Amino acid sequence: MRDVTFASTNQNKYREVQSILSTHGVAVDFAEINLAEIQSDSLEEIAREKAKSAFAYVSRPVIVEDDGLFIGALKGFPGQYSSHAYKTIGNDGIMKLLAGSANRTASFRSLIAFYDGEHLSISEGSVEGSISYEITKGGWGFDPVFVPAGTSLTFAQLKERKNEYSHRKRALDNFAKWYLKL
Repeated sequence: MRDVTFASTNQNKYREVQSILSTHGVAVDFAEINLAEIQSDSLEEIAREKAKSAFAYVSRPVIVEDDGLFIGALKGFPGQYSSHAYKTIGNDGIMKLLAGSANRTASFRSLIAFYDGEHLSISEGSVEGSISYEITKGGWGFDPVFVPAGTSLTFAQLKERKNEYSHRKRALDNFAKWYLKL
């Protein structure tokens, strides 16, 4: 069994990462680190820098995740600024920004960045979907408002079935395939 450290402050993400990677034979431990996030228009650049910063803290193979919710009617906002948008305006703010808009298209994109002091790799996963017309109960982050294509339920409503559609699962599956060959 291979192992890796997941660096984040988000316990919810850690539980998802651990659950998904364990199915691939990758053990994951958690380093609760509040990593500084560079300001960039590139999710890739943000993820690379976060992975290098996390490695400097833990000195062992590490992964970080950076993701973004890209809303069509808002020209891709909040995108790479999703974490800040969630902290400041939340799901209520997203709903207010989309009030009266018939265009609810959106996509979620996840990048898993790995760094071990030598190898730097980024694995991506994405899912198309839409923003719901109301905030549903449960889940975390934008789960109560994002409806992945192929279902009429939000990530929050899907609960255990979320990973059937999840951008994070797709990125982690891609990472595991690469990592197990390293």
